[in-house]
Amino acid sequence: MPKVKSADGSAIGYETHGTGPLVIVVAGATQYRAVDTDTPKLADILARRFTVVLYDRRGRGGSGNTEPYAVNREIEDIEALIDALGGSAMLYGMSSGAVLALEAAASLPRKVTRVICYEPPINTAQSKDDAFSDLAEMEAYKARGDGAGAMEAFMLSVGTPPEHVEGFKQSPQWAAYAAVGTTIAHDFRILAEATKTDMKARWRGIAQPVLVVNGDQSFDFMAAAADTAAASLPSATRKTLPGQGHGPAPDSVAPVIIEFFS
Repeated sequence: MPKVKSADGSAIGYETHGTGPLVIVVAGATQYRAVDTDTPKLADILARRFTVVLYDRRGRGGSGNTEPYAVNREIEDIEALIDALGGSAMLYGMSSGAVLALEAAASLPRKVTRVICYEPPINTAQSKDDAFSDLAEMEAYKARGDGAGAMEAFMLSVGTPPEHVEGFKQSPQWAAYAAVGTTIAHDFRILAEATKTDMKARWRGIAQPVLVVNGDQSFDFMAAAADTAAASLPSATRKTLPGQGHGPAPDSVAPVIIEFFS
């Protein structure tokens, strides 16, 4: 598995599919190559036109992490991938990874050329104080090294029925998810920092074209979240995918990505 060295010395593991303009997929919370089966299928479709990069965000799978964590470290990880693989890239970010992709676009205006955000989870009903309270809870799990506890708390917080969580904890897949549970704090920090100030002011420098997408079968707040993200950006367009939830089917989202990135 190839790796690049980020600015702080952390090794970031990745893989590439196909040839063509560079597209980096920025994963959301709990998502990494050891457990993610849909994103490789998406990469295989996109590989007919693009060089698609799948990477483990820091602290997950094949990627290291140097403490203390900061959102800028994750932007540096994306920059290291871009520098190693071509000098410029388009970003497809999913869930909290969509917000990270926007933060990278703001910080790397000459290296990030276009962005697609799939369901950035900006909950407009949540106060800034609540966002930082949730962050503090996840950082407490991280400080204790309790990835399993963090994963369970996260699943319950997004509405997974308790009996389903208990069943999942008995499954063979649980260990792989619990192994990255402490990194959920990273995603909560990305969201808390991005929404703590006026997002229009924060992202006013993003001149790159951005497409914000949601599925019409997702969590109730996702359509409003996508609208809020798009309204906060200077050059954003909106699209809703019929029949799709928070994890869209590869063959449903691929045509949207191909059209916007071509």
